[in-house]
Amino acid sequence: MALGRQRRDASGSVPFPVRQMFILAVCRICEPIAFMSIFPYIYYMIMSFHITEDQRLIAIYAGMVTSAFAFAEFSTGVLWGRLSDKIGRKPVLITGLAGTGLSMLIFGFAKSLPVALLARALGGLLNGNIGVLQTTVAEMITVKEHQPRAYAVMPFIWCLGSIIGPALGGALADPCRNYPSIFPPGTLFERFPYLLPNLICTVVLACGVIIGILFLEETHQEKKFRKDRGLEAGQWLSSWLQRRTDPYEAAFSKASEANLPESRSLLDEVDDPPPYYRSTETSPRPSFSDIPREETTKVSAPKSSGARSPRPSVQTAFTKQVILNIVGYGLLAYHTITFEQLMPVMLSTPETDTPPVLPFMFTGGFALPTKTIGLIMSFQGAYSMIAQLFLFPIVVRRFGSLAVFRTITIAWPLLYVLVPYLVLLPRQLRMTGLALCLLVKVTSQVLAYPSNAILLTNSAPSMLVLGAINGVAASTASLSRAFGPTLSGLIHSVGLRWGCSGLAWWSSALVCVIGAIECLWMQEGGGRMDNDDPVEETDPDLEETPVPGTTPIDEEPSPVISILHEAFLDSEVPAVAISPPD
Repeated sequence: MALGRQRRDASGSVPFPVRQMFILAVCRICEPIAFMSIFPYIYYMIMSFHITEDQRLIAIYAGMVTSAFAFAEFSTGVLWGRLSDKIGRKPVLITGLAGTGLSMLIFGFAKSLPVALLARALGGLLNGNIGVLQTTVAEMITVKEHQPRAYAVMPFIWCLGSIIGPALGGALADPCRNYPSIFPPGTLFERFPYLLPNLICTVVLACGVIIGILFLEETHQEKKFRKDRGLEAGQWLSSWLQRRTDPYEAAFSKASEANLPESRSLLDEVDDPPPYYRSTETSPRPSFSDIPREETTKVSAPKSSGARSPRPSVQTAFTKQVILNIVGYGLLAYHTITFEQLMPVMLSTPETDTPPVLPFMFTGGFALPTKTIGLIMSFQGAYSMIAQLFLFPIVVRRFGSLAVFRTITIAWPLLYVLVPYLVLLPRQLRMTGLALCLLVKVTSQVLAYPSNAILLTNSAPSMLVLGAINGVAASTASLSRAFGPTLSGLIHSVGLRWGCSGLAWWSSALVCVIGAIECLWMQEGGGRMDNDDPVEETDPDLEETPVPGTTPIDEEPSPVISILHEAFLDSEVPAVAISPPD
């Protein structure tokens, strides 16, 4: 279950949690903006440290700064995932945003390579949001038909942030030289020329933290019913703003304040308000005419001595299917990041006059200017956003997550085999061939990543250990992304010495083949989404037990419950039905 027992609409279906997904997306977009903003100026920032004049070493140092985040994130991904299982998803997500903001601030003040490396590593250490975000989305979505739509949102947000971030970083870096009328020499920004984009990113992340505290709801099955002061403040703020903008609502609120002291005195007599008055996005307004009588008098309780069912151990959480999906995710992350690293190199490599010795011995590239390469990358990002939002949900609903992931993974090696041969095409056909290859690559990536996320979520034996599972998956992907560019770069340099520029590409094709073989053992089905009524899922070890002090089924509600009903039913406080403990 996502946020308690979800309301069904008039057609009997559970509505998509639009509001909470939007809030989660607002929190999420802050990170790619901050993460990607350094790429336009990182090369020049390393040059400003004056540690070397060798351009090749500058590129290596820039790669070290980029990889520091991924290595650090790998080292703490499992820790943050397991911590989210213990304290909840919301605190970990907010901590990750705050940690990224702190690292960006330190990075902006960096005047040496060690400080820059420390700042990036700190951001990775304090941010475990990749795995926790996947867990949060999984807990929000309780209907299998909603999964394609939900799992397309976060990659779309990342694509959007990856477009905004570089534009922001490139426009605001070194403002004293680019905007001398606004940032005159002698100011703080001359001493720290890359502080401004990092300050802006820190402000963006701070906004994400505030929005998360005020409006993001906890989704952990055991933690979502605890008191949340931040969410209460957000609800009060929303109610206050609504009263300020709606005169009728304001008049109604003033009229209702006359009964407030009496209602408060009655509330003080109740230790624990009924759980169906808790606030969630998809909750109905309670009515004793439409809430089943059994639900007002019974909640699920354990059969033995009132204890909860034991939490599944971490060892039992990693079943064969979970491990297969995590391995598939790591292989996918490795070869896709190598594509991202090798493609710009091939596009910028000068052409060669050395005749090729087919089928394998040839070198050369496209010799494209930086501006053209940036334009190609921008079109690639724009298409990725469109395909993520519209193509993926349609395809997955039609064919299923496993079929889509398996088809893409099996066909992917062919792309890596063919890409190096683009340099051998006639000049008038090169850009057409490049466009087709990038179209296939982006489409495959858009379909593969969310499909794997759905498969991993549905293979989890329990939602209570999903944080640990996604933490391991995120760490695996971070390790792959950290080693991928370095390893492929070394292989590419060896290939150039041999006169074989396709060596690194074909090495990635071999990794794809391993992934294609591995995915044949993956299975789909039998997960938490395959129940007949996922909204009402409960632990089979729980049974219906009367709660002491509650109204028997055949009696009318007690006076206290009736007054609470009158006091809150028509107020600004939304409510949900009773949700049995999981």
